[in-house]
Amino acid sequence: MRGARIAAVTQTSIPSSDPPPQGGLAEADQATVDLLGLLAYGELTAFERLATDARMSPTLGDKIALAAMAAAEFSHFQAVCAELDRLGVDRERAMAPFVAPLTTFHNSTAPADWLESLVKAYVGDNIAADFYREIAARLPAPSREIVLRVLDDTGHAVFAVERVRAAIEANPTVAGRLALWARRLVGEALTQAQRVGVDRDALTGLLVGVGDLDALAAIFNRIMAAHGRRMSALGLSA
Repeated sequence: MRGARIAAVTQTSIPSSDPPPQGGLAEADQATVDLLGLLAYGELTAFERLATDARMSPTLGDKIALAAMAAAEFSHFQAVCAELDRLGVDRERAMAPFVAPLTTFHNSTAPADWLESLVKAYVGDNIAADFYREIAARLPAPSREIVLRVLDDTGHAVFAVERVRAAIEANPTVAGRLALWARRLVGEALTQAQRVGVDRDALTGLLVGVGDLDALAAIFNRIMAAHGRRMSALGLSA
């Protein structure tokens, strides 16, 4: 998944005791570095997960499709790293704050089978991507455009929907299990988001800085509405 960061703006930010990736950065610049670092590590882990999921593919065609998507995710990772390089920011240092929380999230949500892996990528990755898009709208160019381009779907959405709906049609009993799995993913993502948010207040400050509770509520309403539509597309109850 690209990350677990969605609930971070709902709580009071606590300044990090860790030094920023680059000394002397303004808060807005630090937020850009944080988002790029988070997204870079998220894309790297997405590549790893899709490559691993390809081994669970039931058909050769599915394996090829997931391998192509994994390659696209790695291309996205390279694009984000190139932007970090342009900003003069060490890519590994930018990613470092997000290694532990994302690793914890993925370890606690390891899919048990092929269908769970599809739901995790489709539901978990996209709810994070929606949040990143909201933040990216407040970043300076060209970082904003790079983030938005990297968040473009690699074809996994249609792939996941087709496979999951076909599985449910063949065996309707799997729908309940997959719906519970999706709810667990969202809950785990929110938990990890809170843990990350207290350490990276520059990034969450972009949304907190909106200063309008109605505007913040609208952001989360859009994110959850999109999540509900994706669940419906899978044939699952939100």
